[in-house]
Amino acid sequence: MEKLREAAFLSVGRAVGFSGLAIFTFMIGLSIRPVVALKAGGVALLILLFALLYKAYRLPFTDYRNTETWLILDKRDRPDERFAGMVIITALREAYLWFARWAAGLAAILWAAVFVLGLLGIGSDFSV
Repeated sequence: MEKLREAAFLSVGRAVGFSGLAIFTFMIGLSIRPVVALKAGGVALLILLFALLYKAYRLPFTDYRNTETWLILDKRDRPDERFAGMVIITALREAYLWFARWAAGLAAILWAAVFVLGLLGIGSDFSV
């Protein structure tokens, strides 16, 4: 079952990694205005958070054979068909919620930085 868990984290982690790269690149593009970049990153991470939570919510309605996790697993590492759906959905839900917690934490850090910069009077001339 450890191979299944690794496959679930790999498939979700790859998608979150590409999303994180896009968010980071977007923030770098806005780095001329640091507060705006932090706000944009915070909003983008919240969107990512809600997307992950939505995907975790929709898992019971998903056919496990159409998931990337199922396709990543070797034929010999796949669980028995009788309980494969439950096991894969459980592993994917764990992965989605783990990455969602990290997205929420990073969004909180960015918004805290915006708050602190606002208290210091930095970036108050332009708001988003």
